[in-house]
Amino acid sequence: QVQLVESGGGLVQPGGSLGLSCTASGSLFRLLSMGWYRQAPGKQRELAATMTEGGQTRYAGSVKGRFTISRDNAKNTAYLQMNSLKPEDTAVYSCYATVIANSKYLELSGQGTLVTVSS
Repeated sequence: QVQLVESGGGLVQPGGSLGLSCTASGSLFRLLSMGWYRQAPGKQRELAATMTEGGQTRYAGSVKGRFTISRDNAKNTAYLQMNSLKPEDTAVYSCYATVIANSKYLELSGQGTLVTVSS
């Protein structure tokens, strides 16, 4: 069984920075894409950032230039560095991953972590 464990998040002032991490653990799996969705109160969930197995990245327009996603494939871990945070970045951020395990394609989600940007 493959699981995702997230860490990071919390409260930060506008203009500040925060980092998230997400680690996939389990046995005999191949990690494909990793990234984060976010959902702000009263808004639809959006894909904030994603990175493919090959290192291609994609960002939501609202975070481009401020957020950076990276991966350490040896550790099966993705990182999201969030800079110049704005109050509108306040949301629950949920890590996701697509994997192949036991010849099956799986989509996994983390438990979610709250990021609050407020003075």
